[in-house]
Amino acid sequence: MTATGKGQGGRQIAFLGTGLMGAPMARRLIGAGFAVTVWNRDPGKAEVLVADGAVRAQTPGDAVSGADVVITMLTNAEAVGKVLFDGGAAEAMPPGATVIDMSSIAPHFARDHAARLAERGIGHVDAPVSGGVVGAEAGTLAIMAGGDEAVIEGLHDVFAPMGRVTRVGPSGSGQLAKLANQQIVAVTIGAVAEAMMLIAAGGGSPAAFRDAIRGGFAESRILDLHGKRMVERQFAPGGSSTNQLKDLNAAMETAEALSLTLPLTAAVHAEFGEFVANGNGEKDHSGLLLHLEEKNGRPGGKR
Repeated sequence: MTATGKGQGGRQIAFLGTGLMGAPMARRLIGAGFAVTVWNRDPGKAEVLVADGAVRAQTPGDAVSGADVVITMLTNAEAVGKVLFDGGAAEAMPPGATVIDMSSIAPHFARDHAARLAERGIGHVDAPVSGGVVGAEAGTLAIMAGGDEAVIEGLHDVFAPMGRVTRVGPSGSGQLAKLANQQIVAVTIGAVAEAMMLIAAGGGSPAAFRDAIRGGFAESRILDLHGKRMVERQFAPGGSSTNQLKDLNAAMETAEALSLTLPLTAAVHAEFGEFVANGNGEKDHSGLLLHLEEKNGRPGGKR
């Protein structure tokens, strides 16, 4: 396979950003038969995909040359803008190509990127995801898309190996949905963590408590996956607290722009801010439990 070869449906895909989430997503596309060229700022993270059938490019411009679809999965809006516009990717894309930005960035950045790409005859869909590394590996991500309805519909074969796509609305709406998703995730993590502390402080078993309420109204993916992390006290990142805080920052900025008061989001935003400021940014966001325990003088969940 070469960088100019065509895969499933005659499509050539460039995947920019093959980190914790991007690598398994790219593997899903390769496994579905697409020709995929990959690039990452750390070349080693792209090189590991060569054994799966990817072609590794030296630069973003090289990666997107001849691509029909360019997928970005990068850290933040600054990184996306730098790769697309400062790193030469937009200039190297052929007219008629489409960028699918699956990074999590603020909605106004997504709209700005879409407008700048449109001037070059390049389409844009903002399509952030939820589901973590587990969902990326299994191809079960929830994909929230913003952009032209016909363009998104025409990309269903690209989205399908990675998960379930839903168009939320026009440009920026996918990112708005991701912020709302992250609000729910953060507030629910906080609620589960506080409940775990309440049980432990009263002499109960957090593990038994989690089992007892499974299937009831409090059931959720957070209780399932992150509740398990809290019980087992395993906080290696699936989703880092730094990224959770980044999304909460964007949610609060967006709420302010829309003249909204979000007291629950504001409260958990403050707690994540303290947790990250205290040097815990690379812990999983379920590790907020550690921060709340410390605030209550119960490090390790002990009395």
